[in-house]
Amino acid sequence: MKIAIGTNIKDGPWGGGNAFAKNLSSYLIECGHSVVFKLIDKDIDIILLTEPRKLSETSSFNHKDISEYISAINSNTVVFHRINECDERKNTDYMNEYLIESNRVADVTIFVSEWLKDLFIKKGIKKDNLHTIKAGANREFFNSNNLEIWNKNEKLRIVTHHWGTNKNKGYDVYEYIDKLISKEPWKNMIEFTFIGNLPKNYTFRDSKVIKPLYGKELGDELKKNHIYITGSLFEPSGNHHIEAAQCGLPILYIDSGGTSEYCKNFGIKYTIDNLEDKLALFMENSSEYYEMMQYYPNDSKVMSKEFLELFSFYNKSRSEIFKKRSIPNLNLMKRLYINFKFKIKSMFK
Repeated sequence: MKIAIGTNIKDGPWGGGNAFAKNLSSYLIECGHSVVFKLIDKDIDIILLTEPRKLSETSSFNHKDISEYISAINSNTVVFHRINECDERKNTDYMNEYLIESNRVADVTIFVSEWLKDLFIKKGIKKDNLHTIKAGANREFFNSNNLEIWNKNEKLRIVTHHWGTNKNKGYDVYEYIDKLISKEPWKNMIEFTFIGNLPKNYTFRDSKVIKPLYGKELGDELKKNHIYITGSLFEPSGNHHIEAAQCGLPILYIDSGGTSEYCKNFGIKYTIDNLEDKLALFMENSSEYYEMMQYYPNDSKVMSKEFLELFSFYNKSRSEIFKKRSIPNLNLMKRLYINFKFKIKSMFK
């Protein structure tokens, strides 16, 4: 199959959507499929919409581009839409509506958590061909090799990492831990490291801060610690705690958004009011929590395999899903214009 992924992949540290596109495209190529990132070939079998916001640096095409492509270039392409965003995550008031509008072009929709799927069903998204595939990280970089398990004779090293700086990432929790470090009895019991970007004018007093890392460098740094904490709220999935869990670190997490679907049974649920009690619980029973981590199921290969299985299934049954598709009827001039644009783009591919 020839598969178009709508991500403009970036090198270096970036967000979870960028890592997703890297991991999926690599897996598809390994399996013998062709992957492109622009709609400039006439023989595309599968289109995956990942970022419909055209102004986003990571968007290589959006729903309007797809609509033009299937209307005037190749109507025999199956369109998938992966949704991993919502208003709730960043306290915005436009994203849900925009994603539902963008989704009208999709034949199949894939969510990153059941929580997110339920949210969009309640918001009115069309209910045909909805699926959930959990996110995963690359085990080449994020694995438990050489993990430094806490021996109870040293300070417990707590770590988190974030690319984004929105307040829902949990900075109130991280500030709380930063203050704990200087208080009895915790100042002789714990350390805290933050890896990534901090909000503007935001500083820690006693915590260690490391610039954004990615890949093996990030995995190695995470494994220098003993337990991971995420304070994120309303995450559709969140790549940060997945990367940590794959490294063998038990997760302290808040029951919010899709996070629990990934972290349940692989750490400890907490609130900011009972965090100290939960830290004490881990310290008392740490070996049990480390034992659970060997069964953590999510990674990028599992995720990519599920995507490929869905691509293959709908590619074979396209005639059935096309019966439900509504393609805009374009007048001759519009069709000629789209074909002209397509030819120009194809000349420079």
